[in-house]
Amino acid sequence: MTPPTTTAGGARPEVSYRAKDETGGLERVYVWDAVVRLTHWIIMLAILIQAVTGIYIGRPFFIPAGAEDQQFVMGTMKVVHSYTAIVFTLAVLVRVGWMFVGSYYARWHQFVPASARRRRDVWSMLKFYTFLSREPPLNVGHNPLAGLTYLLVFALYFTMIVTGLALYSVGAGVSYMKMWDFLLPILGGAQTARWIHHIAMWLLLGFFAHHIWSAILVSRSEGHGLIDSMFSGYKFLPRSWRKRDE
Repeated sequence: MTPPTTTAGGARPEVSYRAKDETGGLERVYVWDAVVRLTHWIIMLAILIQAVTGIYIGRPFFIPAGAEDQQFVMGTMKVVHSYTAIVFTLAVLVRVGWMFVGSYYARWHQFVPASARRRRDVWSMLKFYTFLSREPPLNVGHNPLAGLTYLLVFALYFTMIVTGLALYSVGAGVSYMKMWDFLLPILGGAQTARWIHHIAMWLLLGFFAHHIWSAILVSRSEGHGLIDSMFSGYKFLPRSWRKRDE
């Protein structure tokens, strides 16, 4: 699949990714649109907040002195956890929807190696990550190995959402959130849902650590501004980037 070269309806043409200025043989290319960047950072911050508050809810690590009726640490943690979960869920749903209606490099084909070239690059990236190759293949958007990994990450996102809804229903009382209690027997009960929720959280935190390491590694090796691009949306790519079958 190649980037579209003309504007038609909701399609994002190739020309919209290219800025006019060029620097030292590299071309400034607009890769990550605002929706991709915003959901990326919102999801990241939401997970970190939920991890801290979730750990506290499961095992309080700070109990202030004073009368119990004047301390609302646990209640505050639960409220922050719940509202952050809403933001997280909305951001995940927006990002998934954007895979089908968003700009070229935000779409589903960046996560599924549909082309022969991207399937070959899965192995090339694997060799690079394991230090069997000195240079990664040129990829404008997500490299195909990262794309496959992100599919697993989104599966963990939905695992967190589903188990979180099930756990919230336990103490929902007459709230409309009680409607999610049908998930409890499917998940094997509240305790199993809680266990799955915790395991998924630790897997996501482990992915975050790897994600930071791999982003630094690829950014230093490519020199295309990978990390900066998640703030600005732009990468600096060799002019031959159009020849790559994205």
